[in-house]
Amino acid sequence: MITIVDYDTGNLRSVQNMLRSIGVDSQFARTARELESASRIILPGVGQFAYGMRRLMERDFIGVLRDKVLGQGTPVLGICLGAQLLTRRSDEGDVDGLGWIAADTRHFDTALLPKGTRIPHMGWTDTDYCPAHPIFDGVMDTPRYYYVHSYHMVCDNPSDELCHAFHGYRFTSGIARENIVGVQFHPEKSHRFGKLLLANFAKWSPEGNPNEGS
Repeated sequence: MITIVDYDTGNLRSVQNMLRSIGVDSQFARTARELESASRIILPGVGQFAYGMRRLMERDFIGVLRDKVLGQGTPVLGICLGAQLLTRRSDEGDVDGLGWIAADTRHFDTALLPKGTRIPHMGWTDTDYCPAHPIFDGVMDTPRYYYVHSYHMVCDNPSDELCHAFHGYRFTSGIARENIVGVQFHPEKSHRFGKLLLANFAKWSPEGNPNEGS
């Protein structure tokens, strides 16, 4: 059972509907207590970084998320804003992120963008990925995912970069470390490639994860 964190940011139903379409059961956690029994966690989100962090704080999710993900090794998938919240900070607001990945969330650098390049980056985009990571098992060609964002993640360590895309310049569109994965794109809107990624997450058991097989 995958638990989707409900902290009032975005349409969670689209994530649940995509999971249902591939035969994966899921539930929403609207309180910290409902998250305590999660064997896998999806942290979705659309919107402003500082608002998202404040909502996690107001619902008392921060402590239980830290315990589940960092303490117990529960697999977590951050989507869009949810991925950005895994970083230390964002150019969008003055609230610290979760800081689980040594990375910051930055606005697209307009000085590097060709004239006429639009922000936000919106639409289907080819994505280069790390083939060794189980989240991309079974991908046979270059996947295309659906993006809607004005900010992207910048990692301190290249080893934490999971995938990349191009919008005016090459940027990191996914991050990963141990049991933590975050993707800037929306797998729930990315048809067959999104379905495959979510199916892989549903069966992924990082080494040492006590929830293996659940």
